Amino acid sequence: MIATCGPAALPLARTLVQKRAEPLLLFVEGAAGEGKSHLLQEVADLAEAAEKTCLWWRCGTGGGPSPEDEHRRTPALWLVEDVHRADEEELRRLRRVLEVLEPGSAAAVTYRPEELPVPALPLGGSPMTYPSRMTVLRYRLAPWNEERVRQAAVQALGEDWTREALRRLYERTGGVPRVVVDLLAALRERRPVFTGTAAEVEAAGTPARLAELVLSRTYALSPADRPVVWAAAVLGRPAGRDELIAVSGLGATRGNTALLRALEGAALAELGEDRYGFAVPLEAPAVRASLPGPVRQDLHGRAAGVLSRGQPVAWDAVAGHRRAAGDSRRWLQAVEKAAESAAAASRHQHAVTLLEQTLATPGLPPQARARLAPLLARSAVTGLRSDQTVEVLTQIVRDSSLPSSVRGELRLDLGLMLGNQTGQYAEGWQALETAAAELREVRPDLAARAMAALSSPYWPGDSVDVHRGWLCDALDAADASGDDATRTAVLANRVTLATHCAEPDAWELVKELPRETTDPACARQAARGLCNAADAAVWLGLHERAEDLLAEGRDLSARSGAPYIEHNALGAQLLQAWWTGQWPGLAKRCEDFVATTADMPGIASDAYIVRGLLALAQGDWGEAASWLSQRGTSGTESLPVPLAATAAGALIRLALARQELEAAAEQARAAWAVVAGKGVWSWAAELAPWAVEALTRAGESATAHAMVQDFARGLDRGDAPAARAALVWSRAVLAETGAPAREGRDGLLRAAELYREAAAAYARLPRPYAQALAAEGAARCVLAAHTEAGPGPVAEGADMSAPAGTESSRTSVLSAVTELESCAQRFTGLGAVWDAARTRTLLRTRQPAKKGRPPGRPSHADELSPREAEVAQLAASGLTNREIAATLHLSPRTVEQHIARAMRKTGALSRRGLASRPGGGSSDSERPFVRQGQPSRHGEEELGS
Repeated sequence: MIATCGPAALPLARTLVQKRAEPLLLFVEGAAGEGKSHLLQEVADLAEAAEKTCLWWRCGTGGGPSPEDEHRRTPALWLVEDVHRADEEELRRLRRVLEVLEPGSAAAVTYRPEELPVPALPLGGSPMTYPSRMTVLRYRLAPWNEERVRQAAVQALGEDWTREALRRLYERTGGVPRVVVDLLAALRERRPVFTGTAAEVEAAGTPARLAELVLSRTYALSPADRPVVWAAAVLGRPAGRDELIAVSGLGATRGNTALLRALEGAALAELGEDRYGFAVPLEAPAVRASLPGPVRQDLHGRAAGVLSRGQPVAWDAVAGHRRAAGDSRRWLQAVEKAAESAAAASRHQHAVTLLEQTLATPGLPPQARARLAPLLARSAVTGLRSDQTVEVLTQIVRDSSLPSSVRGELRLDLGLMLGNQTGQYAEGWQALETAAAELREVRPDLAARAMAALSSPYWPGDSVDVHRGWLCDALDAADASGDDATRTAVLANRVTLATHCAEPDAWELVKELPRETTDPACARQAARGLCNAADAAVWLGLHERAEDLLAEGRDLSARSGAPYIEHNALGAQLLQAWWTGQWPGLAKRCEDFVATTADMPGIASDAYIVRGLLALAQGDWGEAASWLSQRGTSGTESLPVPLAATAAGALIRLALARQELEAAAEQARAAWAVVAGKGVWSWAAELAPWAVEALTRAGESATAHAMVQDFARGLDRGDAPAARAALVWSRAVLAETGAPAREGRDGLLRAAELYREAAAAYARLPRPYAQALAAEGAARCVLAAHTEAGPGPVAEGADMSAPAGTESSRTSVLSAVTELESCAQRFTGLGAVWDAARTRTLLRTRQPAKKGRPPGRPSHADELSPREAEVAQLAASGLTNREIAATLHLSPRTVEQHIARAMRKTGALSRRGLASRPGGGSSDSERPFVRQGQPSRHGEEELGS
């Protein structure tokens, strides 16, 4: 059982059992269930441990002390429980005992203040004569705070609680310990098993002990006084005196008397200035459920009337009371006003929930559906995803009795939800095309919105030229509509298309977005334009501009009440952090983002991709493939095109690292066809280098050359620095992989120059990880060009101290070794485990042997050797022996031996356990995650150490 004694009461309990010269009297007051009995039991346990005489006195039960105990004169500890139950005779006896407490004696007297016969006088109205030498204290037990309720919930039912469920548990129980414990017990016995949701807490009802208490207090009142308690139950919240009396149906005089009686009998409590209700919110449903239906309906009807006269009117509460009163017509009117009010205050999710529940009601009149459905659609597009909304709208648009303008408006918003919130692009595109046709003549403003949505280039499928055609139609329709919000919506789409395509006037268009508008609809569209422009800047590599636009767009989204747009910006921030090297804590940020947006693939996909790239660079290739594939939540074919291209690039790289050349080439061809078909060439930046490498290594150099040429033509003169750096990198790959067959050493040196050019371009962005990868490529090519063996794998331990050629060759090799050392340090600093290991291995194959070293290997009897630590780190991250072997140029057998020695030295029980062992790989929480590393092109043979 969970302890109910608060930590502040424990020192008092200890004080009561201490030896003292003067007597002590402690009054402990607390409402029902706040832990008075538990406190006395704590005191009794302490007294027993201290070998102090303890005398119990339970009032109102006939279980008081014997006459001998009442007159004892030796020191004792009196524990007097529930003095509010004592009658006058028992109070007189108790006062006699307390007035003559001996030195060294103490007493603790507990009571419910709300049930005292005389308020604030626990020992009755007769005067109490306190000896001058007696210390008298009063202690008020208090409900638990929200954190203490959370601790109790986790202790009882584990960690699987949503924040909303914990909040509702605290609110409904009022933090009263006994009620919390009883409700948790009810949840523990639920079938099916409790899963930690707010809905389950709501459905648990009122614990039996609490229901019995409140009903006994209510029905202890005279029948004439009970309606004021019923009114409080129907209102379900603290209310003023006049409001309670009006809902009760009692007149002013009679109602005031009834309220006083209810307060005296503790059926109701005073909760603030002119605020009355139940001490524990869960008491209200118990009283409400006890009422006969006709009585309850009358009370709800009066409650609706009272609330509708308030200022401002709480229309959602009015709607609930109208429905409970059976007044369907006025219920629907109140729902409409409540939804409009919530949308005007940018509380779109509240409006969505209210309208979903209403529209799901069987037998709703068609006229009501036609009025309420557009309200739902407008709020749902601005808010976050709701599958129920999609289902409701899908059903409604099939209703042929709806006016075509209403059906077209609903289809427009349904199409936006399908494409944006749920990631069902094909279905969304079809709905938008149909909506544009339905609305073209009757609602040109809404037709313009549909056409503008069809101009979004993110959607897979049609080429950018198709999107430009829809944008031209949208601009014409927006001008014809004369509506400012429509013009702003179309401008936002024009900005989106122009920035991603790196058009010359793109950033001038961004300046036209109305940031200072006072129209909420215009503000939301301007926020969308800013966030989309920020997203484009991230992809283009304009990171400083992206930072400013993200801050501005998020601020405007929050101020205009557009949570969907704000969450999109949060996804772009993850990509920004990834590329600019802000990786500490990024994996956790991605996982948290997925947890809050996983049911919205269009938003969550940013986090999935970034988390997959981190896992790939970390060496956890199984996790990488899972995250990059969206963990089965949706197919990569339904991803927005830039994310699909990025995921494809990473998966191609993973296939190359695993020596799966055919699979890598097949992925490269398929992914390139998608990007080329779309025609937004800046989105090829994360795909091109890996696709080119896959095809050249698979023997399809001509196709790779054609890819690079198409990439260069597609970029034209647009301001896309990341894509231009990737273009140079792709040319470097062509030069390197084609060199052995055609150009030999000159080709490798040309490749090195191109890699250096790419590294410099990435440094300017900045994209530090890509910079290090390109610099590594340059050093690799120089070393391959200036060795006697020529390009290709070199056995570990080979002496590179005498490279072929002139002094300039030696200088080039030493410079390349220095650059590789720098790359290894940068990878390590970023946390790029895989890349750091690969680079250090390449260094070992090229560095000159140290002179004067004693024969044999250095001893590492108790500690991991550098190679063992390296292998352990990769094993802990999830790589198989064969994958580690390919990375470090070792045989799988050698890797197996290194892992066995590492586990023996560290005491690890598994490969994963090496991550947290001294000398092994560092734990995931201690090292930053990193972006993708580059597969070795010269370490593919399984060489022994």
